[in-house]
Amino acid sequence: MSDHQPLVSIITPTYNRAEFIAEAVDSVLVQTYPNFEFLIVDDGSDDNTSEVLAPYLSDSRIKLFRQENQGQSVARNLALAEATGEFICFLDSDNYWPKEKLEQQVRLFEAYPETDVLYGDNVIINAEGRELSRKNMSRYSGRIARQMIKDNCVAMNTTMARRRCFDEMGGMSGKRRVADDYDLWLRLSARYLFRYEPEYWAWYRVMEDQISSDKTRRFMVNEEIIRDFRRDFPDALSVKEFDLGFAHFYLRKGRYLGSIGNKTAGLKEIVKAIRYAPREYAVWRSFLAVLLK
Repeated sequence: MSDHQPLVSIITPTYNRAEFIAEAVDSVLVQTYPNFEFLIVDDGSDDNTSEVLAPYLSDSRIKLFRQENQGQSVARNLALAEATGEFICFLDSDNYWPKEKLEQQVRLFEAYPETDVLYGDNVIINAEGRELSRKNMSRYSGRIARQMIKDNCVAMNTTMARRRCFDEMGGMSGKRRVADDYDLWLRLSARYLFRYEPEYWAWYRVMEDQISSDKTRRFMVNEEIIRDFRRDFPDALSVKEFDLGFAHFYLRKGRYLGSIGNKTAGLKEIVKAIRYAPREYAVWRSFLAVLLK
């Protein structure tokens, strides 16, 4: 790594995560890359989050903000407005990082200066911190809008992005309390270059009370997001690429509904996929799979 050490802004929204937030903060403070600012936004917690964070506030790199409960997107945008770093990272308060995360990513940006957004894989853990899986979905590099329209492949807690991306395209939309990270990375994929590295850059905790755990609602919101994207960025993809992306989305939704016993609703979603891509073999195969299940 060169002598130049750009400032990295780390953004953590938190709401009633007193049980876990110390682990998140500790994972930042032990980073081998020292030049960072750590912006924590307490989104109206009514547990003992304040008491847990108090001993850390003597570190000048940590800035704590408080707001009434408005959701993590509003909290992230508050921190984005205060951030002064050349790079932006997001860390949820119930997750944590390996100590080399920032150093490795700054080095990669130096090696690949054309990169705008860098990301990797998660280690999935449960509420108690026990590892559940290291299996991740397929991830992609380059102009990834074609893949992103099908599904969100960017793991939020593993990312590092150039600040100018947010200056030019805005932060979290705040339209929805679910999948705002998908909305963000999909919008950025219309303009910027992504780079995926097969590195485990975050431990991601899965708990029942997480917003993202409601899969049916997430499908509904993701449909709104991809429709907004097609309307707002019509030149990001060709008509065929958009249609194939929509078909893939309705296939996933249809198969999911079929898997939880809602066969009729699942078939309706796959019929939508057929309308978008009537010549795709996978569409008809999924239709038959749900029909015959």
